[in-house]
Amino acid sequence: MRFIIVTGMSGAGRSTSLKMLEDMGYFCVDNLPISLVEKFAELVYSGSSEITKVALGLDVRSGQQLSGLKQVMEQLLVSNYHFEILFLDASDSVLLKRYKETRRIHPLAAKGRLAEGIALERQRLEFLKKQADYILDTSNLLTRELKTELEKIFVMNQEFKNLMITVLSFGFKFGIPGDADLVFDVRFLPNPYYYDELRGLSGNDKEVQEFVMGFEVAHVFLDKLVDMVQFLIPNYVLEGKNQLVVAIGCTGGKHRSVTLANKLYERLEKHSEYGIHIEHRDIEKDAIIKGH
Repeated sequence: MRFIIVTGMSGAGRSTSLKMLEDMGYFCVDNLPISLVEKFAELVYSGSSEITKVALGLDVRSGQQLSGLKQVMEQLLVSNYHFEILFLDASDSVLLKRYKETRRIHPLAAKGRLAEGIALERQRLEFLKKQADYILDTSNLLTRELKTELEKIFVMNQEFKNLMITVLSFGFKFGIPGDADLVFDVRFLPNPYYYDELRGLSGNDKEVQEFVMGFEVAHVFLDKLVDMVQFLIPNYVLEGKNQLVVAIGCTGGKHRSVTLANKLYERLEKHSEYGIHIEHRDIEKDAIIKGH
């Protein structure tokens, strides 16, 4: 029997994860009253059911009962009902953006400010996050990438370490990403923008990649960058960090930064035990600005 408690911040992807787990063959129940959790576990562990994989969704909608969940989980362990906790998280800024875009009402901010509701929710869920077996930060994850991470953990049973790495390219003229943990400037490399045949292309195109990586200094920089990031990752994990954003910037975020971000992603992905995601924040911005 595999029994997963799926919880986390509202807007971080808990409902989406439950739907994905259901598609993966898990029997899913959402927002069960806390007072019924122990009875539910007793039923699924009784042996009278063919169900072997269960995902139970719990969140702050449980209200005051949530405070009693810690005691319920302790009793489950005493009864030898083993469970795992998946905690879905995202940065406050991302959660604010998601709520504003969907115009949903936060369960703890019905009569107050959204930011206050998020802060209160973090406080109430802190004990669950501390006990979580898996923490997935969805701040920079696409839906398909979230599905891939869930499949690795709950279908392929791969070892999971609570760190999601985002390699992010950007343009300095559009501002440094506010969520970046590490920022690297590659404006010292020759700029493809000044070559007519390359200006309209990007670091996703072979021609630009060959140009940028055609200089020895680009290879030396990449080797040193990979070495440093690989050194830092396990130390960030020991610190308890679950989201690492490595930002690489050039002037416009279209050529050099995209090329080096792609190369860093390729090198890390080959040997990484952690989830890894790539994003090119400003790759289309010049075209949009010129279009206006």
